[in-house]
Amino acid sequence: MTALTLSTAAASGLRADAIVVGVAKGAKGPVVAPGAESVDKAYDGKLASVLETLGASGAEGEATKLPAPSGFKAPVILAVGLGTVPEKDQAYDAEVLRRAAGVAARTLAGSKKAAFALPLESAADAGAIGEGALLGAYAFDAYKGTADAKDAKAKKGAKDTKGPLAEAALLGGKPRDKAYKAAVERALAVAEELNRARDLINTPPNDLYPEAFAAVAQAAGKEHGIKVQVLDEKALAKGGYGGILGVGAGSAAPPRLVKLSYTSSKAKKHLALVGKGITYDSGGISLKPAGHNETMKCDMSGAAAVFAAVVAVARLGLEVNVTGWLALAENMPSGSATRPGDVLRMYSGKTVEVLNTDAEGRLVLADALTKASEDKPDAIVDVATLTGAMVLALGDRTFGVMANDDAFRTSIHEIAEEVGEPSWPMPMPEHLRKGMDSPTADIANMGERMGGGLVAGLFLKEFVGEGITWAHLDIAGPAFHEGAPYGYTPKGGTGSAVRTLVRLAERTAAGDLG
Repeated sequence: MTALTLSTAAASGLRADAIVVGVAKGAKGPVVAPGAESVDKAYDGKLASVLETLGASGAEGEATKLPAPSGFKAPVILAVGLGTVPEKDQAYDAEVLRRAAGVAARTLAGSKKAAFALPLESAADAGAIGEGALLGAYAFDAYKGTADAKDAKAKKGAKDTKGPLAEAALLGGKPRDKAYKAAVERALAVAEELNRARDLINTPPNDLYPEAFAAVAQAAGKEHGIKVQVLDEKALAKGGYGGILGVGAGSAAPPRLVKLSYTSSKAKKHLALVGKGITYDSGGISLKPAGHNETMKCDMSGAAAVFAAVVAVARLGLEVNVTGWLALAENMPSGSATRPGDVLRMYSGKTVEVLNTDAEGRLVLADALTKASEDKPDAIVDVATLTGAMVLALGDRTFGVMANDDAFRTSIHEIAEEVGEPSWPMPMPEHLRKGMDSPTADIANMGERMGGGLVAGLFLKEFVGEGITWAHLDIAGPAFHEGAPYGYTPKGGTGSAVRTLVRLAERTAAGDLG
């Protein structure tokens, strides 16, 4: 993991592989951003014109390398784009700094140390830059060969793989200032756990199955003082968890329900987080067609987000009780698999007619939501890669937010936007509920095709305890990025919703959510 430090050193005298500066789009060309004054001076005030000559405009996502000025101990200056220059008396937005730092860290993969001379006017800026650098430096190379491999290509693959940037030093930071130190510690805790979620999402399903995921949770619990309880297939059968068992019935890898409990002696509120953890989703008997199942190792992204958030909360020592529920199963076709037309008796006692075995996430979540409700938390938030319909509605970078309380939905949306996770509030029209009426069971797991993401939310609502505030985050779009990396977002698992959940816990601990 990349080390993160605060430094008061001058850019010219710092030993590093590169000095990172910001450049923005001005009305007449690129403009050197605050934080890089000493670097610009070393270029006789002509850094912006040199960058323009090299083709830089200051647009977000740009990265331009040039030789460092004479007298600098670092050999390279890396200029990263910040987008349009803020209006007078306005600072650079935290998300702009986060993305720029991510671009820099990604560009400098394999380097030992980089000094970030980006606009840094507050502890919050330090946190944003640090978080962006840590997230941008992420790389998943666990399966890229090993140095002791027998195969020559595997050996070469290991040798050619660039490790992440080893250290990011934030110039202009105040190492002795409590607020700055806290901002860096928070960035480390959140980014490290978010990157752990990314690792889980990227791990192949032959290595990450329900029992293996549960073991990871148990190990983290021991390390961070989190109580972990795991219900195996026998305990699930004894407890009547028909949804989780029904989804996992076709797999040789049996399901698990994992409970993670973080408690604070000073807590006044209790949050329950519920994550969909389908470690591989073939669709079951309602088999996904070719072209739609290659990335389905990511169908446990909701559980990964919940797991990472609970551990981050524990590391931060927040004064709020947080319980995480990981509903883990593998959805596979076989002679023992649930069939379309089968009826499952859920943990709540309700019966569900399964019309489509590829609408399985709502089944495992339903059992977990009912169980989570028994603790009577102040609020429940579930996170899931639930529906393709939500991707069609909002695209692949924005998650949908539904809730049984409009104010809570608004709060979640605002929190997500604040931490840099695009989201959008979605309705739950009551007329869509009728489409899930079943002549055989209490409810069907499918309803009207149009508005499928909203239908799924209405299904989940049926299993939330009476009087409990609840929100549902459908992260099907942003959970797994198949395109080229951008900002601090890598190819593959993204860790979507982790930062939203952590900030929600912080707000709850501070009493900001009532």
